[in-house]
Amino acid sequence: MFVMIAKGKIGYMPPIADLENPIDKYASQVISEDGQMLGAFALKNNNRIYITYEDLSPHLVKALVATEDKRFKDHSGIDFRGLMRAVVKTGVLGQKNSGGGSTISQQLAKQLYSPQAGNIFERLLQKPIEWVIAVELERYYTKEEIINLYLNKFDFLYQAVGIESATKTYFNKTPKELSIQEAATLIGMCKNPSFYNPVRYLDRTTERRNVVLQLMADSQYITQHECDSISKLPLNLSFSVQNHKGGLATYFREFIKKIMMADKPNRRNYRGWMMEQYTRDSLAWETQPLYGWCNKNKKADGSSYNIYTDGLKIYTGINARMQQYAEEAVFEHFSGTLQPEFFKEKKGRKTGPFSAKISDDERKSIISRAIEQSDRYRHLDSEGLSKKEILQTFDEPTEMTVFTYGGQKDTIMTPRDSILYYKSFLRTGFMAMDSRNGEVKAYVGGINYGAFQYDMVTAGRRQVGSVMKPLLYAMAMNEGFSPCDQVLHVQPQLVDENGRIWSPRNPGAKRVGEMVSINWGLQVSDNWVTAWLMSRLSPYTFVELLHSFGVTGKLDPVVSICLGTPDISVAEMVSAFTTFSNGGIRAEPIFVTRIEDQYGNIIANFSPRMNEVLPEAATYKTLHMLRSVIDGGTGSRMRFKYGIQAEMGGKTGTTQNNSDGWFMCFTPSLTAGCWVGGEDRSIHFDRMAHGQGASMALPVVASFFKKLFADPSMMYNASEKFQVPEAYKNPCAEESLERKPTDTPTSEGIDDLFE
Repeated sequence: MFVMIAKGKIGYMPPIADLENPIDKYASQVISEDGQMLGAFALKNNNRIYITYEDLSPHLVKALVATEDKRFKDHSGIDFRGLMRAVVKTGVLGQKNSGGGSTISQQLAKQLYSPQAGNIFERLLQKPIEWVIAVELERYYTKEEIINLYLNKFDFLYQAVGIESATKTYFNKTPKELSIQEAATLIGMCKNPSFYNPVRYLDRTTERRNVVLQLMADSQYITQHECDSISKLPLNLSFSVQNHKGGLATYFREFIKKIMMADKPNRRNYRGWMMEQYTRDSLAWETQPLYGWCNKNKKADGSSYNIYTDGLKIYTGINARMQQYAEEAVFEHFSGTLQPEFFKEKKGRKTGPFSAKISDDERKSIISRAIEQSDRYRHLDSEGLSKKEILQTFDEPTEMTVFTYGGQKDTIMTPRDSILYYKSFLRTGFMAMDSRNGEVKAYVGGINYGAFQYDMVTAGRRQVGSVMKPLLYAMAMNEGFSPCDQVLHVQPQLVDENGRIWSPRNPGAKRVGEMVSINWGLQVSDNWVTAWLMSRLSPYTFVELLHSFGVTGKLDPVVSICLGTPDISVAEMVSAFTTFSNGGIRAEPIFVTRIEDQYGNIIANFSPRMNEVLPEAATYKTLHMLRSVIDGGTGSRMRFKYGIQAEMGGKTGTTQNNSDGWFMCFTPSLTAGCWVGGEDRSIHFDRMAHGQGASMALPVVASFFKKLFADPSMMYNASEKFQVPEAYKNPCAEESLERKPTDTPTSEGIDDLFE
């Protein structure tokens, strides 16, 4: 019978090739620069991560052998003594607690190859096949490898498939860090994880743990005294379900999954309004190695890679501590200051959270569109309900759990009100990257991935406002202008493509009618000086330069582009600003540094991608002006409020009606940028005091740098200096860049004046 089964004449016998590699489907891991696992990509209800035998605690191995197969080291797949005991005691005498006859090898064979049996007869037919597979497994694997395979395969509930996920889920540890009692708890679950579920049945699971401890003592893995002492300890869990919505860098991990698994763009899959995105994706497919990597690269068998099943190790430039600092900076500013101020401003207003400037019809249109785009609406529509019936359900009070900065909250509200509730939260995007090699060090796509999953670092695109100005000033420096060139500070009139006059506004303008320097214009973010420069330059040439700075998509070459009318992503703006600390060389963001297969073989390396944008002279002139923005301009809160004295340059940005707040900042080696705004442009602060970039976005960047500089173990510190050639150190030696003492505000209202 054994021979017939082994040759596949009876039942199903897996191919030898499969036996040689019985587990080839593992969750891929995303690993930080400093060796921390940020998260894993797994199939639904499967969070299995492969680890080696050396990563296991000896307590785990001893507990498993003592409990499941005490003669494991002596048999070759089938323990005939244990089998006969099970037949006689369980089958004949009906002793249910006598123990089973399956070895660890047989249990592994069952896990790998036996489907769920429909009845006892089917299960009896499966047993002989599992015996043969167990013997074959013993031929191909060492005892240690079989134990490792078993623990990597076992389902411990709560999406914790495999011992690595289980230890993280129940004890927030790695397998190597488990204590004796923790190892005994997990091995005790192997008998029946649902019955011995430590979360639901703590007392029952504790009793099972003590049984395992006694079996370990019987096998002399621990002393009886140790067994008795440990059995008296309470079962303490550190339970947390591991999923893609938790942990560090959630937005980043989802971005990596999306970009690596992307298919080659097909125009038929893009609607008419998505043509610009189609162009952007097509360019990425051709020029970015990471975009669509899984489909561009093939395994030895000719199939494409799959991050859900191939056990890849995806190494990134993300630094876990820097990521933590970035997430803390966002949370602290939004929960402690910004969101409470926004709620306070909108409280009691019937138009909230929208601006009072929009009409009732516009407000109703936005809400109706949000309702029709909701999951609830699509689900009810698929069930055949009419639009009227669906809308009625949106006005019925419903029990739900909603996001708050204090944690999830159970409440009752109508689905319509819940839409308004979520729209009342301001959103953000933050990214920091190493200017020298492009490695992304921190990436925060929003305030909370579980509640707001749209990524505002790479997917979201918003008007950039005044953070566009340095790119224009850099172009002017390249055309022969100097920071100390003087301009008459009056409202300019420019002629657009249609022959119409365009005269930009300049709220709070100072020194009207005086001669001012170009440097002063950028330092205080003056619209008139910027427009004057645009009148001396070509918008067509400027659009070409913007593409060199890394801005993608269609850009209209209109004169108003100088004030930041285009929609651009945070990632593109951060990449553009690396040019100014890099001697004119722009670094493209590198999100992944290398990829290894499940066996540790390097299958992809990603090198820095640098692009020369500006010559040195223009770069250092612009750098000089951007440093003056921090030292005495719209970014001066970095100095007088947050006390950061490191050498840095930067620029604030605020769009019309305070719809978008930006702040870009860089040191000699690190560039960071932040955007803040509402989900819709009509959701914004009405007052400049809270709605400007210096109030909304700058505090996030400032907090990030303060935390970073306070950590002496980090390679980025406040003592770094810009390496500027002697010839470019003081392009405006003949004039002082400091404002007159009588013009220098002494309060935090400095930013209101500048903006």
